[in-house]
Amino acid sequence: MKDAGCDREIITKVCRLYADRQVQDAVKMLKRHRCHLMEQLHESQSRVDCLDFLVRQMEKSQR
Repeated sequence: MKDAGCDREIITKVCRLYADRQVQDAVKMLKRHRCHLMEQLHESQSRVDCLDFLVRQMEKSQR
């Protein structure tokens, strides 16, 4: 879970839920974390797209 970007708090909660056989709740928590990571990914992709556009525009203006 650490490799997936989970902090100590999430890891502890998921492990506790899993140990208590509350597997569905543990899965929900992991899916919530996944959604958060996907939001960050999309935000980063949007920023990269903006930078790519800016670079293209600057390169065009030099021609």
